[in-house]
Amino acid sequence: MTTEHVDVLIIGAGLSGIGAAHHIHSAFPRRTYAILEAREAIGGTWDLFRYPGVRSDSDMHTLGYRFRPWTQAKSIADGPSILEYIRQTAADAGIDRHIRFSHRVVKASWSTEESKWTVTAEHDGKQVELTTSFLYLCTGYYHYEAGHTPEFPGMSQFGGTVVHPQHWPADLDYKGKKVVVIGSGATAVTLVPAMASDAEHVTMLQRSPSYIATMPGEDKIANRLRELLGNRRAYSITRWKNVAVATLIYQLSRRRPGLVKSLLRKAAARQLPRDYDIDTHFTPRYQPWDQRLCLAPDGDIFRAIRRGRASVVTGHIREFTPTGIRLESGSTVDADIVVTATGLRLLVFGGMRLIVDGDDVKLPETMAYKGMMLSGVPNFVFTIGYTNASWTLKADLVSEYVVRLLRHMDAHGYSRCVPTNDDPTVTEQPLLDFQAGYVLRAIHEFPKAGSRAPWQLGMSYAHDVVNLRFGKIDDGAMRFART
Repeated sequence: MTTEHVDVLIIGAGLSGIGAAHHIHSAFPRRTYAILEAREAIGGTWDLFRYPGVRSDSDMHTLGYRFRPWTQAKSIADGPSILEYIRQTAADAGIDRHIRFSHRVVKASWSTEESKWTVTAEHDGKQVELTTSFLYLCTGYYHYEAGHTPEFPGMSQFGGTVVHPQHWPADLDYKGKKVVVIGSGATAVTLVPAMASDAEHVTMLQRSPSYIATMPGEDKIANRLRELLGNRRAYSITRWKNVAVATLIYQLSRRRPGLVKSLLRKAAARQLPRDYDIDTHFTPRYQPWDQRLCLAPDGDIFRAIRRGRASVVTGHIREFTPTGIRLESGSTVDADIVVTATGLRLLVFGGMRLIVDGDDVKLPETMAYKGMMLSGVPNFVFTIGYTNASWTLKADLVSEYVVRLLRHMDAHGYSRCVPTNDDPTVTEQPLLDFQAGYVLRAIHEFPKAGSRAPWQLGMSYAHDVVNLRFGKIDDGAMRFART
């Protein structure tokens, strides 16, 4: 059997993978590439999640690709619109013809002697192999098989329906039903107002509050600029405007947390009924941006509470009952449907096994170079986006860096590149310095970051633009060789 070879092999056909393919094909039209996708459709996260109201927490002028302007009026877009944007990008560039669906990669083995990867994937119950000169992972870091659901006492005796947002039943009828959404993160904040219009009542049951910021669903400045300047120029200006605003809010949150807390509290008070208990339900115990800010487009969750369609209950769950949930306080919350918006699970590199010259790569023993490559692992790149800004901002920069790296290798006749950390003064740090529960539960399984560049995972887009788009390729930590 002949094993097919491609110059670049991309794993994952989601937002990052389609963007990566566009960059590779545009820069190197004669290079061969393929995309292996474990699922049966394009879109990744945006095809997986089907719960009511699913949307982005980032505006589409930064979540969209740098090379493809977002032209719809709504800046905070719903999931189906984002999915269509990704699919249309793939179709217009012919990328969809390079995707192999239902190919779940289980192993990738590097040979220094041959300067190539041998990648093994499962397809239709069989194993298939491809070889590639460069392996590019766009797998994200969510575990697609299951989300995180704690074991609540008494769940088996509950007489209603329990669902997790990651596996939303297409036929779930919640019209006229009492719904309890357990959680206070972005998914819960999205679900509550989306379900409130049809349900009898929706209760957000939270153990502790999260910060919720109101933002207009439409960017009036972006829409006006598009009328005056056209799609492409308006998109570029809006993109940088939104980056600047988001960076300002993040930096202010880190340097003046008390001020940001006060502003968010006042904004919530203006949108909630008079004498509402904000201290209990909308005052988190942590500082702003220790966890990601939740977004309420046009204040939708506050509007649902104000109209009596939704409410918030804060407390610890003691047990499920046949008709709902009993709290540690002794009070009960009645429910016909319980949605466990209790978080996600992380999975590093889609769970694949990495091997270099016969030795398994132990990811926690590696260090991430510029947040996108691994020490001691040749011709290998992965994409992890920002936690404090749009994922795609970083994904685009990673793709641009890969193009520059491959051009550098072509110009000098190199066949392999490998980041090498031989500086004993660089100390290990967590790859993601983020206090969200889903990160803390799994961060020990990830590669490490370093105490200084180029081993840090930066969270500043402007800084990364300078370093990844214009920085030196041959920086001493990146080593090159010829076969």
